[in-house]
Amino acid sequence: MALEGGKLMFEAVGVVVVLVALFGAAVVTLLVVAAVKAVKAVAAKVEKTEVQARRAVENVTLKAKTFAKPGPVGELSAVRLGLRTSLTGTREVLESGVATDAQLGESLGLLARLEAHAAELDGELRLLEREPDPARITARLPELRERADRITQSAGSLRWAAQERAHRFSADELNRLAEEVANEAGALRHWDTGGAGRAPEGGERAGEGAEPGAGAAGAGAASGAGAGAGGAAGGFGATLRAGLESGAGRVAAEDLLGNLAQRLRKPAPGSQGN
Repeated sequence: MALEGGKLMFEAVGVVVVLVALFGAAVVTLLVVAAVKAVKAVAAKVEKTEVQARRAVENVTLKAKTFAKPGPVGELSAVRLGLRTSLTGTREVLESGVATDAQLGESLGLLARLEAHAAELDGELRLLEREPDPARITARLPELRERADRITQSAGSLRWAAQERAHRFSADELNRLAEEVANEAGALRHWDTGGAGRAPEGGERAGEGAEPGAGAAGAGAASGAGAGAGGAAGGFGATLRAGLESGAGRVAAEDLLGNLAQRLRKPAPGSQGN
């Protein structure tokens, strides 16, 4: 039993050692891969920065040659500078919009092909700048300028199309947003019409909640007052007609007013009961 227990313990220790060794190898591998990727990323960033710095220096040099060296050499520098500026501006526009518009990826592919032709043309222009014979430069310049113009026009077409596409998408999105805002504003103002329809309900409920006795008393008082006023007016009319029909002449104003005052002082039959 002791031998078997020791054997099992030895096997367990061996398994643990193997697992630890595998774990250590995996950690080392991950560290190596991470280090390689970090080095590549740093190298790519440094290279990109170097290319950008070199291009910026070359652009400044070309701009200086354009003004400092008139003639064929200055025209060559102007052609190279215009070619680079157009391609750089187009790439910036496309790369800034490709994150939101995947279709611009195809435009970037076409731009890469244009850049390849532009790089070949730029090399020819650079070699021609070193040509000591001005007649040779003058003879080659029209053909090279035409090629540069075609590349520049194509790059400009891509750039302008991307800008118009972005503007159209922004305008459509703004129109949809304005419509949604108008609908939401209309929904928030729904209480205007709903409140007007619900306002009489409060008055009706107040009228329904009043006591029946109060309604009956009000009706009785109104009928009593109407009866008294009607009786007084009827009596005055009857007296006036009787005086006119009797032939005794005109009735004195004092008698008519006295009769009217006596009738008005008499209480209405309905009010005595109350």
